[in-house]
Amino acid sequence: MIKNWLKNIGPGTLVAAAFIGPGTVTLCTLAGVNFGMNLLWAMLVSIIATIILQEMAARLGIISQKGLSEVIRSEINNPFLRHIITVLILSAIVIGNASYEAGNISGGILGLETVFGKMILEIGGVSINFMSVFIGVIAFALLFIGNYKFLEKTLITLVLLMSFSFLITALITKPNLVEILKGLFVPKFPEESLLIIIGLIGTTVVPYNLFLHASLVKEKWKTADELTLAKKDTIISIILGGLVSIAIIISAASIQTNSVGSVTDLAKSLAPLYGEFAKYFLALGMFAAGITSAITAPLAAAYVAKGCLGWSGGLKSNKFRMVWIFILFLGVLFSSFGIKPIEIIKFAQVANGMLLPVIAGVLLWIMNKKSVLGKYSNTKTQNIFGIIILVFSVFLGVKSILKVLNVF
Repeated sequence: MIKNWLKNIGPGTLVAAAFIGPGTVTLCTLAGVNFGMNLLWAMLVSIIATIILQEMAARLGIISQKGLSEVIRSEINNPFLRHIITVLILSAIVIGNASYEAGNISGGILGLETVFGKMILEIGGVSINFMSVFIGVIAFALLFIGNYKFLEKTLITLVLLMSFSFLITALITKPNLVEILKGLFVPKFPEESLLIIIGLIGTTVVPYNLFLHASLVKEKWKTADELTLAKKDTIISIILGGLVSIAIIISAASIQTNSVGSVTDLAKSLAPLYGEFAKYFLALGMFAAGITSAITAPLAAAYVAKGCLGWSGGLKSNKFRMVWIFILFLGVLFSSFGIKPIEIIKFAQVANGMLLPVIAGVLLWIMNKKSVLGKYSNTKTQNIFGIIILVFSVFLGVKSILKVLNVF
C-alpha cells in the first residue's frame, strides 16, 4: 500500500515543499513561542483553504494540459485587462520569488550552521558565506538536469525528511493532546496575534503555488481518468505539509520564554530541555525546508514567465533556464553577502497581497468555464468554498498591503 502511494505521490509534495519554507518555519516558531497552542486553528483553516484552491489548480492543469498563466492569457479577451493581470503576475511571482530566494537559501544555511557553525570565506577583504554557495550549487544541479521525475523524487525525499524531523521534534517535547485539540478547533484571538494569524495563512495559501501546481500536474498526468490520483496526492501532501507547520508550533509552545525569535534560537532552547537530538532534528528540518523552497521558487517563476510570455519548450529550454538561473543567482548573491533587499521584498509583499485575491477570483471564474473544463468544471459546493476563500483572500491581501505600507 505504501509503495503504491509513493508511486502516485508527486506534484502535491512539491507544493508542500514550496510553502514550508524558512518564512513559514519562522512564523510558526513565533506563533508557538508567543501564543502557545492558541493559533493552531489558523493553520487548520490554511490547510483546508490550500487544499480547495490547489485541487482546482491541479484539475485545471490535467484537463486543459496548460499552466494557469497560459489559460489566463487565452481566456481573458480584453487586451488591457489581460496586460494588467499579466504584469501583476510577473511582478509578484518572478520579482517576488527573486527577492524571497535569498531568504530560502539563508534558511537552509541556518539549519546547517546550527550543527556545523559558520563557514565564512574571506576573499580580497570580502566576506562570503560558503554555505550559501553550497546550497546554490545543489539547487542549480537539480534544476539544470531538467528531468521532472528526478526532481520530483529528490523533493519528495527532502519533504519526507523535513516532515520526519519536525514531527519527531514535536513528539520529543511531549505535548498535551487536549491543549492541541483545543488549539485546533477552538479559535482564539490573543492580544496582538492578528498579524501572526494573517502571516500563518499568507505563508500557506501561496499564489505562486497555484501556478506551480497547474504546470507540474501535466508533467505527470495526462488524462481525466487520473484526476482521482491527483486529488489524493494534493490532499495527502498538503495535510503532511500542514502537520509540519503544526509540529513546529507545538515544539515552540514548549519553550517558556519570549526570547526565541528564529528556529535557530528554538533549536538552542530545546537542546538543554530535551537533549541534543531535538536540536539536530530541528536543524535537519530547517535545512530541508530551505533547500526545497530554494528549488521550487525559481521553478515556479520560470513556469509563470513561460506561460505569461507564451514561450514554447520544457524544463530544458534556454529561456526557461534563464529565468530560474537569474532568480537562483540573485538568491545566492544576496544571501552570500548578507544583503537584505528590503525594498524589493516590500514590493513583492504588496504585489503578492494584490495577487492572491486576483488569482483566486480568476481561478474561480476559469473553473466555471465549460469551454475550458467541460463536465469537470466546479460544482456548487466547490464554488461556495471558493467564494468564501476569495472573500477571505481579499481581507488577507488588504491587511498585508496595509502592513507593508505601515498604515495598519
